[in-house]
Amino acid sequence: MVLPILKYGHPALRQKGARVEKITPPIKQLIADLLETMYAASGVGLAAQQVGQALQLTVIDVRGIKDRPSTLEINGKLADVDGFMPLVLLNPSIAPVANPVTGPEGCLSFPEVYAEIARPESVHVVGMNEKGERIEFRCGGLLARAVQHEVDHLHGILFIDRMSNEIKKELKSQLEELRKKAKS
Repeated sequence: MVLPILKYGHPALRQKGARVEKITPPIKQLIADLLETMYAASGVGLAAQQVGQALQLTVIDVRGIKDRPSTLEINGKLADVDGFMPLVLLNPSIAPVANPVTGPEGCLSFPEVYAEIARPESVHVVGMNEKGERIEFRCGGLLARAVQHEVDHLHGILFIDRMSNEIKKELKSQLEELRKKAKS
């Protein structure tokens, strides 16, 4: 089922997610709903907070994005990114393994708002998949950016928190408009 995506200004977006300890039927349904909602919105990632659920759960799918390539390593070996998608991540932890690079980002909770954000070029990720199995991988490019963006959501951090003050000033009227709509 396609769920409504919360917009900037909604308090649920600032909630830190609770750990998911086991894969229950409601969690399986939420995963399916997150994927369906993300695809319907033409996004590459969606966190549970964006649909009002304060859980450590996000979905990502970077297939089809050719202008911003992704890399993936599993057990130290290059792996097929498309074959790893869609990615369901529960209780993820990430560690940077490269220097930050600046790149474009948007967010489904901030329609029509885009900005250049500095994030590590690649990260090491440990978490759990939709089957409750431990997963560990290293990723770069768009996949690394998406993972970092979504993991931020799981901790109540929004991409505007990563923007420079200059960019925030430029976007101030758009952000105020979004916040007003969320409150009405």
